[in-house]
Amino acid sequence: MGHSDVAYFGIRHHGPGSADSLVQALQDLQPVAVLIEGPIDASALLPLLARPEMQPPVALLCYPEEEPASTSFWPFAEFSPEYQAVLWAVDNEAALRFIDLPSSARFSEAAVDGAEKVDADEAKEPSERDDVAPHRRDPIGTLARAAGYEDGESWWSDIIEQNPEPGPIFAAISDAMMTLRDGEGSIAQYEAQREAHMRLEIAAARKEFDGPIAVVCGAWHVPALQATHPQKSDEALLKGIARRKSTMTWAPWTGPRLALGYGYGAGVVAPGWCKHLWRTRGRRDAATLWLAMIAAVLRVKGHLVSTASLIEAERLARTLAAIRERPKPGFEELRDAAIAALFNGEALLWALVEAELLLGADVGEIPPDTPLAPLIEDLQRNQKAARLKPEALERELSVDLRSDSGLFRSTLLHRLNVLGVRWGKLTDAGRSRGTFRERWTLAWEPEYAVRLVENLIYGPTIEKAANGRLIQMIEAAATLDTLAALVQGAITAGLSEASTAGLAALEARAARSSECLEILASVPPLADIIRYGEARKTETNRLSGLMERLIVEGAIALPYAARDLDEQAAATLASAMRKADEAIRLVEPGEDVLNGWRNGLAAVLEGSRATALLAGCAAHLLYEAGRLSAEAAAGLLGRRLSPGTPVAEAAGFFEGFFSTAGQRLIYDEGLRGAVDSWLKSLDEDAFIAHLPLLRRVFSNLDSMERRRLIEAVLGRAARLPAGLTPTPDGGEAWRRHLERLGPLLMAGNGNG
Repeated sequence: MGHSDVAYFGIRHHGPGSADSLVQALQDLQPVAVLIEGPIDASALLPLLARPEMQPPVALLCYPEEEPASTSFWPFAEFSPEYQAVLWAVDNEAALRFIDLPSSARFSEAAVDGAEKVDADEAKEPSERDDVAPHRRDPIGTLARAAGYEDGESWWSDIIEQNPEPGPIFAAISDAMMTLRDGEGSIAQYEAQREAHMRLEIAAARKEFDGPIAVVCGAWHVPALQATHPQKSDEALLKGIARRKSTMTWAPWTGPRLALGYGYGAGVVAPGWCKHLWRTRGRRDAATLWLAMIAAVLRVKGHLVSTASLIEAERLARTLAAIRERPKPGFEELRDAAIAALFNGEALLWALVEAELLLGADVGEIPPDTPLAPLIEDLQRNQKAARLKPEALERELSVDLRSDSGLFRSTLLHRLNVLGVRWGKLTDAGRSRGTFRERWTLAWEPEYAVRLVENLIYGPTIEKAANGRLIQMIEAAATLDTLAALVQGAITAGLSEASTAGLAALEARAARSSECLEILASVPPLADIIRYGEARKTETNRLSGLMERLIVEGAIALPYAARDLDEQAAATLASAMRKADEAIRLVEPGEDVLNGWRNGLAAVLEGSRATALLAGCAAHLLYEAGRLSAEAAAGLLGRRLSPGTPVAEAAGFFEGFFSTAGQRLIYDEGLRGAVDSWLKSLDEDAFIAHLPLLRRVFSNLDSMERRRLIEAVLGRAARLPAGLTPTPDGGEAWRRHLERLGPLLMAGNGNG
């Protein structure tokens, strides 16, 4: 056979115009073999692409058996030329194989960050390096600028993707790439090895087959594959390439992950638009149908779209295409026309439909008998059992933990989160509506399949892998509160092995921990576990005993931990105190434990070296618990905010007491009086300096509470307690005080 028996088709990965032209060219050529740029060791999986159950987008996953984390993937869309070449080859009984380097060679290539950044359409392989010539970084952009276009996307779309009469387009692409590559000198070692390997495979196919052969590859490679190279030099170039045993499978992918904007090097700007072009190829009403899709999305979102507006938008799009000298409206013209005719010129409103239209929401499907990585296979079994279909766009899911189906769904999503597969994000654990409901936001991302492969080192099923990964995290946990959070995660996800290991580690760590902040931070997650005990069918006696011991230890350590802290450390400890107190009230421990905790708070309040912020926080918690009466609290505030107290200490105590209890000032006249007296005692400079503090405190009040507080304050002069009734001069001071305080209280929420 001669060299003329091999036809080279330089395509753009995921280009619908390339795909359409390629199918026509294959039909004319009728090759006996179709060779495609891709990992040669995955050739056996290619025919699966043509199965009717295989619904793109899908991706080929390859990973070394001993290192699943080094996963590479090759996505295929409905409009990918390689996918259409596979369909043609299978339908016409042509031989079909990949010809690029085996996937194992990529695992050892440090410069390659996943195979999706290799094979990047018209030679974007060198695009990540700044030391190469512009025509190599962006060859299509170079051609586009030579043709008078601003960017390569528009040029390629007009000449290839939307050209109604492509003619001998592949020969023209080959000539253009040859011109760009001519005289470029040496190329990167890895790129040279890839092209050498493909040349050798093409030569072997010429000897094997009797008839035409089609080679489908990225346009940039065509000149190198057509060039004559001695076989020995190509073989020498490939000596020493690492070869490791690889595992390969197909996995579902999503439309948005075919986009350049998601970091995919071989991606396209608008996968949704490319899919539309593919499905409307040969039709004259492609622009009309696209505008109809925009209208459908807008109507679903509750917007009125008239037929007259759509007609106007189409006319405008065609006019724009003519002005811009384009063969037909592209998505830019249709977007600009839609903004003008459907969005009243408001470009920001385009964001309502942009993601759904341009990126799409497709999630691929693979045949049920496809050989899968064990964790992906187990996930599909669980998804089927849970009746949860992966979808690319976000959707809400409400789960009732009292039902078997709800508990199963929740457990699956929690286990996947342990593995870093955040298909579901918990938005509301049901704290406001009882303990048996969870609210999730679901959105499937294709890299989750890659993460599942990475977790194979922990086990072959979702449950085993989650147990294994969590046990490793427990062993590495350095603090008591981290351990408590991990145990909470293990029990919530129904991971018994990790729960047992976590409880043992938690008890051992608690026995030797004396760090107050660490102890207090561990109480809320344990309280949550106990609270969910009934819903999760968890044995909580062991946890209850451990938590009570931690509460007592925290109470003993608290008065010493509260001494002489700086502002940031005091704020951190105050937050931990409040959360721990909330958790303690939630689980209602024994009376002795409760008294021990409140005695610890009282010791902080009475300690001479306790930081003022923490003393105020302790006073508030005791007040809420009933250990400090309203009269005693008012008297305490009167003393701690008296004119003789240093301003900084008074401010710290005030913030500690009221930062989460500003609404108390609405109802408690004694507390209001103490705060009034303090504010009136401040000179103007001190008052202005404390405005940010007051704003922080009152920002926790909603608009109605702020109004009620203002009404309480303004009506207060006639009902001042004895001893606080203002003199005529005092009345004027009170009026000026209200003038300063009123605008502050009316201000919106903020941290000013």
